[in-house]
Amino acid sequence: MSAAFRCDSLEKRYGATTALEGVDLEVAPGELLGLLGPNGAGKSTLTKIACGLVRATAGVATVEGAPAGSPEARAAIGYLAELFRFPDWLTADELLALHQDLSGSAGGAGERGRLLELVGLGDARDVRVSAMSKGMQQRLGIAQALVGSPRVLLLDEPTSALDPVGRRVVRDLLGEVRSQGIAVMLSSHLLSEVEVVCDRVAILVGGQIVARGTPAELGRPRGVEVETADGVRNYPDVEREDVPRIVADIVAAGGWVYEVRVLASTLEDAYLEAVGAV
Repeated sequence: MSAAFRCDSLEKRYGATTALEGVDLEVAPGELLGLLGPNGAGKSTLTKIACGLVRATAGVATVEGAPAGSPEARAAIGYLAELFRFPDWLTADELLALHQDLSGSAGGAGERGRLLELVGLGDARDVRVSAMSKGMQQRLGIAQALVGSPRVLLLDEPTSALDPVGRRVVRDLLGEVRSQGIAVMLSSHLLSEVEVVCDRVAILVGGQIVARGTPAELGRPRGVEVETADGVRNYPDVEREDVPRIVADIVAAGGWVYEVRVLASTLEDAYLEAVGAV
């Protein structure tokens, strides 16, 4: 089975500026990959190459085995840019109908209604874009990215304008999308969101991937904390496997154990270390 998205030795230069430098990355069908990095790291450039909006200077990028930018690759992609703008005068239903025409989707009114329900805008089909909050427009943008049943979804900061309820809607939506076998590459600065929803994470710095793995793999053990009758005891240099021995020693010495916490660094800790902020 071909990777949903793959790039090998991918490079992009804008004059003297290098945006991407030898990036190797693969996203499997049905996988949700979080793309992290500071501003200017190359996240948007990588996403635009995947869409075919930007040509690589060197290297290869494919979407479901087809060269990025080819008609076959474009047909497999749904995309929501970070800085999008929809015509103010269109209603939600009209906007999706426009994108159906642009993508060649034959889903009709049924597809439009299903997508609006999926993003929590089922009651807003006749609301004009000009009357929508930024959060509603963001969710409408995700709906348009799903027009035509794409196999690869590219989302650039899809929750940046959403309140906690809206972010929860998007989290649930991404889980539904993944269950349908759709691959998602998600660029975001909201590390807590990425940690919750993503299968794997890749961290870009200066156009290079400096760390990758599951959120759990990127975090590091930070020891064990044991709450006893005499107070909290810290064991910074031990791992989860040492917990039974530690508890047995405390009990054998006449102590009482109320709680044990295995500590680990968060994705935020790993990110800050990777970008050199700590």
